[in-house]
Amino acid sequence: MTALDLLLPSNCAGCGRPGTACCATCLDVFGPPERIHVPGVGPPVWALAAYHGPARELVLAFKERGARALVAWFSAIVAAALITVGPRPWTLVPAPSRRSAARERGGDHMVRIARAVEIAEVAPILSLAPGVRDSVGLGVEERRQNLEGRVLVHGRPPPGTTVLIDDVITTGATAAACVRALRRAGVRTQAVLALTSARPAQPG
Repeated sequence: MTALDLLLPSNCAGCGRPGTACCATCLDVFGPPERIHVPGVGPPVWALAAYHGPARELVLAFKERGARALVAWFSAIVAAALITVGPRPWTLVPAPSRRSAARERGGDHMVRIARAVEIAEVAPILSLAPGVRDSVGLGVEERRQNLEGRVLVHGRPPPGTTVLIDDVITTGATAAACVRALRRAGVRTQAVLALTSARPAQPG
C-alpha cells in the first residue's frame, strides 16, 4: 500500500467495501452469458448479470461516475464470455452513445471496454444521428421511434464473428436498431452481448 492509497483509499463501486474498485463478491454477480428473451432483435442476445444490485451500481459507476478502473474488470468478463457467443475471430461493435453524453463522460464508455478486450478486434463503426433523446423515461414504442433511422454505420468490421456489445438491455430497442442498421449496411451481427439486462431469460 502506498501513501496515495492511504490518502485516497479505493472502495468497491458495487458495495462500497474498501480495498479495490470491484471486490470479488460483486464481481461474482457477473456469471456466464445467459440467453435473454428480446423480441425483434434477430441474433441471440446474451447478458452477464441482471441489472440490479451491485451489477447496476458497477455499470453506473463506470458509465456515469468516472470509475475508469472498472474497465479492467468489464473487459475481462467480456473476454471470458466471447467463447460462448461465437467462434474466433471476434469483432466487437460497441453500441453508440449520444455525442453529448460521450463528451460528458470523457469518451464512449463501451468503446473503452471493447478496446481493452485484447483477444478481439474492435470496430467502432456505429454512431447516433443528432436529435436522439436520452432513453431514460421513454416507453418501449418511444424508444423504438427515438432510434428509428438514426443509427449510422461508418465502414465495415473485419471478417469473423461480429458481436454488438452494450452495457444494459432494457427494452431491446437499442440493440434492435443497431442490428437493423448494420444489416442495411450489409453487416451480419452474430450475437449481442450486454453486461447487464433488465429483460427475462430466454425460456427453456
